[in-house]
Amino acid sequence: MRILFFLYLLIVPTLLFSQEKTSSKNSLDMNTKYSSITDTVKKKKALIAKIDQYKIYTLEHDTVYADTSLTLKSAYKQNYLRKDNFGLLPFSNIGQTYNTLQYSLTDYSPYPEIGFKGKHFDYMEVSDIKYYSVATPLTELFFNTTINKGQNLDSFITLNTSKNLNFSAAYRGLRSEGDYINQLVSAGNFRFTTSYFTTNRRYVLNAHVTFQDITNEENGGITNPESFESDDPDYKNRQRLQVFLTDAESLLKGRRFFFDHAFRVNPKDGSNNLYVTHQFNYEYKYFQYKQPTVLSTVTPTVGPSQQVERFGESYVTSNINDETRFEKLYNKVGLAYENSLLGKFNFFVDDYRSNYKYDRIIVNDDGTAIPDNLFLQINNVGGQYEYQKNKWNGRFLYTRSITNQSLSDLDAKLRYNLNEKIQFDFRYRNLNKLPSNNYNLYQSSYVEYNWSNNFKNEKINQLSANVFTPWLNAEVQYSVLKDHLYFKDDSSPAEALVYTQIIKPAQYGNAINYLSIKASKEFKFGPFGLDNTLLYQKVDQSDLILNVPDFVTRNTFYYSSYFFKKALFMQTGVVFNYFTKYYGNDYNPVIGEFFVQDTKKIGGYPLFDLFVNARIRQTRFYFKAEHINALFSKSDYYSAPNNPYRDFIIRFGLVWNFFQ
Repeated sequence: MRILFFLYLLIVPTLLFSQEKTSSKNSLDMNTKYSSITDTVKKKKALIAKIDQYKIYTLEHDTVYADTSLTLKSAYKQNYLRKDNFGLLPFSNIGQTYNTLQYSLTDYSPYPEIGFKGKHFDYMEVSDIKYYSVATPLTELFFNTTINKGQNLDSFITLNTSKNLNFSAAYRGLRSEGDYINQLVSAGNFRFTTSYFTTNRRYVLNAHVTFQDITNEENGGITNPESFESDDPDYKNRQRLQVFLTDAESLLKGRRFFFDHAFRVNPKDGSNNLYVTHQFNYEYKYFQYKQPTVLSTVTPTVGPSQQVERFGESYVTSNINDETRFEKLYNKVGLAYENSLLGKFNFFVDDYRSNYKYDRIIVNDDGTAIPDNLFLQINNVGGQYEYQKNKWNGRFLYTRSITNQSLSDLDAKLRYNLNEKIQFDFRYRNLNKLPSNNYNLYQSSYVEYNWSNNFKNEKINQLSANVFTPWLNAEVQYSVLKDHLYFKDDSSPAEALVYTQIIKPAQYGNAINYLSIKASKEFKFGPFGLDNTLLYQKVDQSDLILNVPDFVTRNTFYYSSYFFKKALFMQTGVVFNYFTKYYGNDYNPVIGEFFVQDTKKIGGYPLFDLFVNARIRQTRFYFKAEHINALFSKSDYYSAPNNPYRDFIIRFGLVWNFFQ
């Protein structure tokens, strides 16, 4: 795959064409028409393609246009995830997991998934896949430097072979060594999409294929935080800090085949239309945790080195190899009626089947058994109503299971566009979801990491409102969680003294009330600007289960201007990030999950980044000095207990678009 990727880099087109600015509109309706704009992409003097002919849209048909502008919003996306990661706290190496500072970013599905959420931040789900419609072939090259040896590349090309048929192919590759022992990351994400519709739009198809693999060396964190915090010059070389695991490794890989299509029964599009719809999704996932050396070496600040069982007693003395497999097959068939005055009504039935499996059955000393698989078959019926009239746009969805599992999802979205610059969004969701499979079943070579449970469904009530104006953008979310599932530290005091970490799934019987208020505003003073984002969170709970910082803020002060007869546009400034101290969740590599802890607080430290961004035609350059205050501040910055945040580093990146 890497050879094909580099061959592709050698043959990409080299002609560049200018683009002035872009515009975007979001819609909840599948048949929304977007007004054209005057910006153009110049190909030849005799041929001009309008920018609204370069569309990028999601499965739900939220559409934007190809964007080559240089703004702070695009600079915030210059990272491995290719999106603004406000509310996420990265670990020290690129491609590792993220601690979640903003809980309202958590997304839910009523269906059970494989689990291992800590490994899925850079795994591309169905909702992450984009589809395209372009007047001429469009190519984008993304590059970013990493931590020590390695590189981060993402490249795609899309083209329409005809007005009705589009193909796109993309590959993202990452290799980053990191600063600490046993921290190498190697990942690859390949995706291929196609979109097709008949000339009269009687038949419409969107489909994609993905192949993904994410490999992480897992060191389990540093064994002696006092050495890290001492600011001893010897430990500024992070390779000298001892870690729990020196040869452990985890792997998440998956492949997916997906298509969504619709056929209009009546031959001609009219004021009343009847559609047959079908969605198909097959996905295979595989999670592996390997640890050749079982015992860990720990050297305390005072005293001799000792051999410890970091994750407790194991069935084997070496070469731990835990493997989890998961297959999912999903089909949804529906009948939709569309009326130009009433809106669109869609009634459907779906079939969900999954098999979560291991290659053995474990019998405990007391005679109880840990089964080797968890097979589920779920059928739902549901309806969806879409409405668009004047300034109102809404979608209302309800599904409920007709099989033995108690499963339901009520999701209501409403949007009001006061004018082109002011928009209000409202959403209510009532979800009764099944637990992820790794809560109910897990097998490992570690004795205490084997369980078979039958947890209740999680019940989630969410109410949110967003407002977008030229003066302020604000988001409010209020959630009530019942029967919340989480992982906890089940180590006894005696085990904790010898550095043993035992993690178990648990369910919280009481209600958890969560409130978040997020506001952002950008001030401009001539060539200067100040961009501010502030998040406030409040959790009402009887025990410390859902832990988040009270305040998270990001403030960017910058200067921007044109140079060299407007051939170069440049931005330069400083970014300040901060979040208050809280009991941040810790990370366990055996299960690839974060767990609740109440012994060590993280946060309360500032992060300053200096940046210079520039654009020449369709090429954007990004220079950043990350965490510059680490050069002179105390080493007390953590992404999770025992897992330090990254040190000062200078990084370079670019995004290069070709319009052919």
